[in-house]
Amino acid sequence: MFKDLIAPELQHSDDRGAILVGVELKGHGSAWGVEDSLAELGRLAYTAGLRVAGSTYQKLAHPDASTWVGKGKVQELKELVASENARYVLFDEELSPGQQKKLDLALGDGVRVIDRTRLILDIFSQHAHTREGKLQVELAQYQYLLPRLAGMRTDLSQQVGGTGAGPVGLRGPGETQLELDRRQVRRRIGTLRHELEEVRRQRLRHRERRERSGLPVAALVGYTNAGKSSLLNALTGAGVLVQDKLFATLDPTTRRLKLPGGREALLTDTVGFIRKLPHDLVAAFRATLEGIEEASLIVHVVDGSHPRAAEQVEAVESVLATLSMPAVPRLLLLNKIDILGDRSALSFAGPRHEHVQAISARTGEGLPAMLAKAEELLGAELVEVTVLVPRDRYDLVTLVFEQGSVQEKTEEAEGVRLRASVPAALAERLAAFKAGATTGEG
Repeated sequence: MFKDLIAPELQHSDDRGAILVGVELKGHGSAWGVEDSLAELGRLAYTAGLRVAGSTYQKLAHPDASTWVGKGKVQELKELVASENARYVLFDEELSPGQQKKLDLALGDGVRVIDRTRLILDIFSQHAHTREGKLQVELAQYQYLLPRLAGMRTDLSQQVGGTGAGPVGLRGPGETQLELDRRQVRRRIGTLRHELEEVRRQRLRHRERRERSGLPVAALVGYTNAGKSSLLNALTGAGVLVQDKLFATLDPTTRRLKLPGGREALLTDTVGFIRKLPHDLVAAFRATLEGIEEASLIVHVVDGSHPRAAEQVEAVESVLATLSMPAVPRLLLLNKIDILGDRSALSFAGPRHEHVQAISARTGEGLPAMLAKAEELLGAELVEVTVLVPRDRYDLVTLVFEQGSVQEKTEEAEGVRLRASVPAALAERLAAFKAGATTGEG
């Protein structure tokens, strides 16, 4: 055990005690060690409503095929659970159905064995509020449960949606049936996929409307608890919930953002990432992540005060690499500099992060420079036009000021002459009013 690694707020006393368990694989050196990983698991436990009662790990050449940790460590865990009066044992990896069953039997009745994937699913189920978010979480829950049905020894209403199952009960679907066979689960998975496909089609329709509006999209991405929601609030007054917990906000939020030159953009907050993010969860949230794929600018927010900030950046980049990412500029924001003593630690960037800004979403430090840089990067997609817009089409003049950057405006007898940089879609609408033309349909 190493309780010194566990934050004090995670050690409050109640009957929801949990023991954290990790494995350090020999010969698999990583800057993100087992102690760092278990500290993050402790934050996940806290977010799920559990108290961290203790923590332990084992060095192995490879995980035990039967119980993930060795037999001696299983016995040690049983004794530790008893001495700390813990009810939960949290493993820092996804356990196979066979490992789950054997650990359940070895640790005895009254002890819930929860792996990292299931813990993250439970947190997501607690924080999903929109219909889309609930559908996505429910789908991931059933995909997780399907191969484990045969080994379940507890009421399946606790496994999926049991609101009385305690802090870790995979809340969501609200099923009360005690026995869910594979056929029923597969049928439900099919239904959820169909409903999510309809959500995807709705998103495409919204996307088409946004594209017609001509407003560029800047997508906020980042590791969970990096401060994306705080930044969205600071820049747009969105009023999104901000808590010092992992995955405090889950459902995406889009707000209009006013850039320094007067131009507007859409700023979209996306779901936070984390190391070892369950594959089924990434797949289920693909509809949400399409918001990243339509972006004109990717704004990657990093907790610059975190000792593993560089590793968190790589964890996010590895997930983004699985998506159909557009070839658009990326802006790396090193957030929380107000609590960072030594700012020399902010120097990491790497070849993929040529645009880096240090900010504090809490105090506002660096935000003006960040907005200027964002406007500069978004401006790379603008088209320069010189047009003479008739007075009866002043709606187009308004759009130019909203969506573009105006370098010159002159009032003339025929209308308003503008020299400006505008999005390509708006440039097409203005094509009939190029300088010298006085008629046309916008």
